[in-house]
Amino acid sequence: MGSQEVEMASGDAEYSMSPAEELPLNEDCFHYEGKHEVPWDIQKYFAQRYSIFSLYDYGVYMTDDAWFGVTPEPVANQVAHDMYGTDKKKHILIDVFAGAGGNTIAFTLSERWSRIISVERDPSTLACAQNNAKVYGIEPGIITWVLGDSFEFLDKLFNRPEELHPDLRVNLDETVLFASPPWGGPGYRTDEVFNLYDMQPYNLGDLHNAYKRLDHALFLPRTSDIRQIAKLAPPDRKVEVVQYCMEGASKAMVAYLPGSYPKQASE
Repeated sequence: MGSQEVEMASGDAEYSMSPAEELPLNEDCFHYEGKHEVPWDIQKYFAQRYSIFSLYDYGVYMTDDAWFGVTPEPVANQVAHDMYGTDKKKHILIDVFAGAGGNTIAFTLSERWSRIISVERDPSTLACAQNNAKVYGIEPGIITWVLGDSFEFLDKLFNRPEELHPDLRVNLDETVLFASPPWGGPGYRTDEVFNLYDMQPYNLGDLHNAYKRLDHALFLPRTSDIRQIAKLAPPDRKVEVVQYCMEGASKAMVAYLPGSYPKQASE
């Protein structure tokens, strides 16, 4: 895996980050066909596989870790629908945690965005995402995939864009971010109200500090502390928080946060 990551992440030698080539499925990519094949800790997710990817039987692949973080397809579709109504001048979307591709696929199929850049740091997971996009009929080249760390990517985009391949440079005035980060940390499943500053490996402060220049949407646990989110709004601007449900049960919330770039003219 290591040699593959070096090869795909390096791209053109003159740039520190370039678009990823198509990665081959490998021994860490699985398409389970029966419960007897599935590790015990993901069996409950496997039982919900058609809610996660309705086209699962047509060749969807995931790493074992990806099962824990993939957005169920109906939720991903609704989030994509809700983001359809955002500022029309902003037509470029960056999905900073691609995972197995659930959200990226939904955003692409919405046809709302002229460009979609999707970032994933694990080569096996990215190979699954690329494969799954093809399962959903998305032609190669429609999504710009990036193999690398999304925080590093955004730092370069904001501060040193010349280090990025030209295909990864965007007009910040026209760009929004979507982030579905890992939900690790104490209390995520048990606390009535989840402290987002306890979330691991990236807490609310880590995420917002990285994204605050642009409008951004954060896909968060359903019990997240809304008061913590509200404090992130720029002066005289509002945060929108939406709960997303399936079969009457909340699955997650998304916080839609305005950015601080370029702003300020009449405010």
